Amino acid sequence: MLKYLIFMGNKNYIEGIITTTGKGLGFVSLGEGSPRENDIRIETGFLNTALHRDRVKVLLHPRIPNEQQTGEITEIIERAKITFVGTLEKDTDAYFLVPQDNHIYVDIRIPAAGVPAGSDKKKALVRITKWTDPKKNPEGELVEIIGDSGDNETEIRAIILDKGLQMELPDAIEKEAHEIKKDATALLVREIHKRRDFRNITTFTIDPADAKDFDDALSVQTLADGSIEIGVHIADVSAYIRPHSAIDEEARNRATSIYLVDRVVPMFPEVLSNDLCSLNEKEDKLTFSAVFTFPKEAFSDPKKSVYPETEWFGRTVIHSDRRFAYEDAQKILDDGAGMFHDELVILNTLAKKLDKQNRDAGAINFSHDEVKFILDENKRPIGVYRKEMQDTNKLIEEFMLLANRKVAEFVAKKIKDDDASLFVYRIHDEPEPDRLGLLATFLGRIGYKLPLKDGRATSQDINKLLDQIKGTPQESMLHTVIIRTLAKAIYSTNNIGHYGLGFKYYTHFTSPIRRYPDVMVHRLLAHYLAGEQVTQEEMQEYRKLSAHSSEMEKLAADAERASIKFKQAEYMATRIGQTFEGTISGVAEWGIFIEENETKCEGLVRIADLGNDFYIFEKENYRIIGKNTRKRYALGDKVRIRVKAVDLERKSIDYEFVEK
Repeated sequence: MLKYLIFMGNKNYIEGIITTTGKGLGFVSLGEGSPRENDIRIETGFLNTALHRDRVKVLLHPRIPNEQQTGEITEIIERAKITFVGTLEKDTDAYFLVPQDNHIYVDIRIPAAGVPAGSDKKKALVRITKWTDPKKNPEGELVEIIGDSGDNETEIRAIILDKGLQMELPDAIEKEAHEIKKDATALLVREIHKRRDFRNITTFTIDPADAKDFDDALSVQTLADGSIEIGVHIADVSAYIRPHSAIDEEARNRATSIYLVDRVVPMFPEVLSNDLCSLNEKEDKLTFSAVFTFPKEAFSDPKKSVYPETEWFGRTVIHSDRRFAYEDAQKILDDGAGMFHDELVILNTLAKKLDKQNRDAGAINFSHDEVKFILDENKRPIGVYRKEMQDTNKLIEEFMLLANRKVAEFVAKKIKDDDASLFVYRIHDEPEPDRLGLLATFLGRIGYKLPLKDGRATSQDINKLLDQIKGTPQESMLHTVIIRTLAKAIYSTNNIGHYGLGFKYYTHFTSPIRRYPDVMVHRLLAHYLAGEQVTQEEMQEYRKLSAHSSEMEKLAADAERASIKFKQAEYMATRIGQTFEGTISGVAEWGIFIEENETKCEGLVRIADLGNDFYIFEKENYRIIGKNTRKRYALGDKVRIRVKAVDLERKSIDYEFVEK
């Protein structure tokens, strides 16, 4: 994002974040979501050692009419990272690391003396130690030999390390966690009498079948006047983790747990995340809760709106009566009988009403089925299945949304925008008008309409569009295109609301075991419930942590996607020569991206494999057309494909078209 425009004499400079390509081109963005043709283009000879996502200072070249603005890097203000993962290649007196990140356009030279014998073709982590001459390769030192390319443990570790993330927690952190556990029983005894006690009220968790940590539980009881009390109980991590302790510092650095295809890299040690803080079945647990009372009509009257008559926030103690997997709870709802059937029906009925109200108010419905891999004992993919969103998934989602929203509203009213107070919000800006315009134009060409007013679309309009495409062959592709058009949600102490949910106030309160911002929210909420103020020093700290958490969330999501791409490539590597049905998911000058319909494995049909015709890329129409044959390939087209080749190291799949 462009941060500064600086005038020095007759020269103009900007500062911003650079994006680089593997071919050695750079682009400095003029704003979040800005189309690339509006960015500052940096040619190879003007990069001056800048690498992907570095913060740079750029001298703007004189503008040529009707041409893209160009510039040159004059200063690297801050390196995004100095460690890189790649494959070692042996040269005469040195090794060169060929980075696996496609954005990195240069290999790193490592003296042979610093590399163990037999390391050729191994994956490694290397640190750049010196790079002052852009005409030469950067110099580096070996940090770690990761292993053989294609090996599962090697590739997963390589994904994490290349994002600048860490796999293992330091031994000192594990030791501190075990020390905390030693005092856990005594802490529970001390805390019980200070908290609202829910241990005798029906309470349960509903999570994925393979979940090991349980952040949230729901309690349900019908009160004497017929009203319904719902408690949203969240693991009280902040009761155990003190600010600036070693565990806290490690967690804030990581900011999030990382969910890969075959494992979770936890933010906290497992003795805390899976044991002490987890809301395990049949155990007393310390929680931070949002408790809502609904009038009896909210459940019994189909026309009655669902708004809590009362709400309460505070620290509690609970005892989970049952640990449900989503499928188990769904079966009870479907069968009409089973443990806690009545409570599940109440929750499901209220959740459906909450969902309708939220959607009527503008919440965008982006829920869709996920694709999951079945792994063998060696963690190789042997099957794929669709994880469907059922009522129980939506039930939990709605009550978490309610708790997050109401906590944010409560604090916002409490602090009344006082400059001396603060909170950590989850915000989502409106989409950029330019991007919405491109989306509306594209949709119009394929028969859909997105109404724009002054370049803007309401979230209700987005929802209507999603309803139109639901169940169509183009649903998955258009779903992806629409998501890419919208801004990314981030954490901030400056509240602007949440466009995608249609909420004026929103936060993250419900997952402190796996997200550090939720821990911050718990601490801030405790301050305000106690009538305490937040200091200017704390304000500054939370602002920095919000920005850091947003960045780490993005890196974790990138790592998750990379692990999925690796498993998709691994899955298709055993199916070379087989044919599948697919959908065109992207079009570029160099080829056509195809998403296989069942597994969602995306691969590329290269232009060179399309025959002798010359193909014209029509960017605005998301298609390519053969100059002589007039053969057209457009976004959303259904095609039949054959797996041609797979590169596990690059996590890429090559397809070729098969005539139907």
